[in-house]
Amino acid sequence: MGQGQKWLIYGLGRSGRGVARFLAREGLQADWVDMNPGQDDLGLMQELGFQPGDAAGSYDVVVAAPGVPIDHPDLLALQAQGAEVIGEVVLAARRRPALPMVGITGTAGKGGTTVLVAHLLRASGVGALEGGNIDPPLLDVVDRAQVAVVELSSFQLERVPGLRLPVAVITNLGVDHLDRHGSVEAYHAAKLNITAGQQPDDVLVVPAGLQVPTGATVWPFTPERLVLSDGREVLSVSELPEGVHPANAAAAVLATEAMLRYLKLPLDTALLRQGLLSAQPVAGRFETVARIGEVKFIDDSIATRTLAVEAALRRAMPPIAWLVGGRDKGAELRPLIEAAQGRVTRVIAFGEDGPDFAERLGFPFETVTGTDPDEIILNATRAGFAALDGRGTVLLAPIGTSFDLFKDYKARGQSFQRAAQALAGETP
Repeated sequence: MGQGQKWLIYGLGRSGRGVARFLAREGLQADWVDMNPGQDDLGLMQELGFQPGDAAGSYDVVVAAPGVPIDHPDLLALQAQGAEVIGEVVLAARRRPALPMVGITGTAGKGGTTVLVAHLLRASGVGALEGGNIDPPLLDVVDRAQVAVVELSSFQLERVPGLRLPVAVITNLGVDHLDRHGSVEAYHAAKLNITAGQQPDDVLVVPAGLQVPTGATVWPFTPERLVLSDGREVLSVSELPEGVHPANAAAAVLATEAMLRYLKLPLDTALLRQGLLSAQPVAGRFETVARIGEVKFIDDSIATRTLAVEAALRRAMPPIAWLVGGRDKGAELRPLIEAAQGRVTRVIAFGEDGPDFAERLGFPFETVTGTDPDEIILNATRAGFAALDGRGTVLLAPIGTSFDLFKDYKARGQSFQRAAQALAGETP
């Protein structure tokens, strides 16, 4: 898999650019296909000397971006021409077979857990770096990491034939991406690919009570206790820094222990404890971005999955002014209605599907608009603050994706952060 083969990168963006940089470092040439390349994409392709390709052409290996459906007509046509279609994770595993990887997936919490596992490994003296579905792309870190901690989406896990992970984590399994997978069963099947290549000596970390078909050794966790596999407590949940989710921490402790065992390195509980105490919440994931008196402004812009939104509603201090909006991707609302009962005082609807969300949720709501995305978020933030009586939480846990107004959830979260901080600066 290398010299002499004809390569195609199908789909650029963050993942595709990572693939291109990696192939260039490997001394390989590649063509590319993207229906709507951005300026960053075009600039990098020109810099690397990679030329536009032909989706009807003949290639040996096609590296497809996660956002491209596995049954996309172009990919099926390329396969019919003899191409092997893979994703960035398999490319990394094949080209760097000696690099240990911790794979982490789940409907909610996988990003926070990924960052925390990498942090705890570094606290334990291991040169771990996070990547994958979370920034940066996996292929940007494989040559700098002693261990790669990889956030894996269901899209990525559709393309992992034969991948064996010594340590894997499933944070939870809920409902998401029905627009892509078609059914909950297909979505869960994609997620469970994370353990498909595991062997008895490998470890799969899962929530207690979740039954998963696997050949690996299963280590269950609960959010109530931060313990090692033998039951020894590392830290009390009450001691965790604000914004670090207990379930993420519980899973991360076990994943860190499992990887240290795999590396045949000693486990120092004092270092693990220090790592937990110094952990920071991931930007845009239930992050307190401003305060006005007894009102907190919490950015959970990435909360577009039912489990993630439900967790935010249960964690936020009531009363809650809940900002909902964006583009609907089939989220299940019933659990959110139950979680919001007695906690949400007002729903603030914005964006493409915000009013529809608000009507279906059934709570008192108001709809805000504006002349541009930033003004819309500012107006939503103002309305949220005005709906509270000097105490509580203005919570951005939007349910919908950001693509109606912003390029990604980070841009939406940054807009909310600016709005909250501007409002804090205006308020005596």
